[in-house]
Amino acid sequence: MIDATVVELSRLQFALTALYHFLFVPLTLGLSLLLAIMESVYVMTKRPIWREMTRFWGTLFGINFAMGVATGITMEFQFGTNWAYYSQYVGDIFGAPLAIEGLMAFFLEASFIGLFFFGWDRMSRLAHLAVTWLVAIGSNLSALWILIANGWMQNPVGAAFNPATMRMELTSFYELMFNDVAQVKFVHTVSAGYVCGSVFVLAVSAYYLLRGRNIELARRSMAVAASFGLASALSVVVLGDESGYTATINQKMKIAGIEAMWHTEPAPAGLTLIGLPDLASRTTLYAVKIPWVLGLITTRSIDTPVEGILDLVAEGQKRIANGLNAYRALETLRQNPDDANAKAAFAAAQRDLGYALLLRRYRADIGAATPDQIAAAADDLIPNVPVLFWAFRVMAGLGFYFILLFAVAFYLASVRRHDNRWFLRIAVLSLPLPWVAIEVGWIVAEYGRQPWVVEGVLPTFLGASSVAVGTVVSSIAGFVLFYSALAVTDLILMVRTIRRGPPLSAKESSV
Repeated sequence: MIDATVVELSRLQFALTALYHFLFVPLTLGLSLLLAIMESVYVMTKRPIWREMTRFWGTLFGINFAMGVATGITMEFQFGTNWAYYSQYVGDIFGAPLAIEGLMAFFLEASFIGLFFFGWDRMSRLAHLAVTWLVAIGSNLSALWILIANGWMQNPVGAAFNPATMRMELTSFYELMFNDVAQVKFVHTVSAGYVCGSVFVLAVSAYYLLRGRNIELARRSMAVAASFGLASALSVVVLGDESGYTATINQKMKIAGIEAMWHTEPAPAGLTLIGLPDLASRTTLYAVKIPWVLGLITTRSIDTPVEGILDLVAEGQKRIANGLNAYRALETLRQNPDDANAKAAFAAAQRDLGYALLLRRYRADIGAATPDQIAAAADDLIPNVPVLFWAFRVMAGLGFYFILLFAVAFYLASVRRHDNRWFLRIAVLSLPLPWVAIEVGWIVAEYGRQPWVVEGVLPTFLGASSVAVGTVVSSIAGFVLFYSALAVTDLILMVRTIRRGPPLSAKESSV
């Protein structure tokens, strides 16, 4: 058994590095596409202001891209250092999309980003535009393969456990690639990145307009950010609804935890607008519900119930008991691989093998687990409900706020009222909010999967490496110091670039 402290510290380290890394990823996704849009306008109109807009925002993109690369590379090494058993158990599946991301998407993006910066005076307009679009495509492809890997952890399709090798093995790359959860996560995540890039451009443009400088660049940038951001923000909400529907099929406990719904309600279930989840009493105090909404969102029907937390725990006890049948059959197969009865018993119950592994928290010889231990393991299926409940509401509330922000910006840009100072101040103050929404969104996605590192297949506490507590503590300290230095450096460089502004700002009024 691995020390529980090591497991929690390993989780903390990966969470910190992932959250740091995701300070840079969404802005890279958003700016890459905004650059492609701006340069497309330049190629079509041949107006120099659009070229300078692309170069200015491109400089900020380049700073952010470099920091994203620096923080992203170290993350993958943690699978070998802190999550060795996870890597051994599911590496055949999880490693494939990561390898493709590195070999295809990342190198596509990295190869063309140099041409973007140094090819302005060496390439034709159309050739440089093609380079800019390839950078944007590379950024999105990179996100696609990462989210295919993450989506498999949420919904492990296209794979099966092999008793001969004692590992999960890939059975269908097609199912892995077109996993419903992965596809929904991809479009939802990149749309959130587009919102982040749009808010960034909108806020910096508002800063320039408040200062009365770089007026032409700021007005045009505001118009592009408002229109692209509004479409993206609407997409995030629509795709978030689709994400809830797929989670209802594959991750019922996550949905129940997000809603703090302890008991199954008559269909269609109501949506809890606000309340106080209480883990001790397993109730939600002062809940304010909107009738029918949760059932309509998550089941697309009026007669399908949404299962509550305690009912899912009861179902979990049954799956643990059935998983023990698979575990006992597997023990027999390890002694006699040709035992036909054991093969049949394992095939019938292997779907629940991962649930039986939850018992390893309580005893090594899980085949002799008591009913009390099975009940305790089933209780571990309950995530941290208050964290999920409030994190989701912060994310959703900000999503609707962005729709309103971009709608007002789009209106003001359309009627050429860019000098509305109250709105400009709100836009500047809104700058950090996309990162808040995105970070709490990842908390919902990843925290809601607990206690699984791979949903229904491998409990988190079994996936960690057997290393010393001091080793993990020292590596966390090192990562925090290094990543904090990068974050501060990124902030300093971005602020300096924004304050300096585009090089042709003095000549903008004549173009």
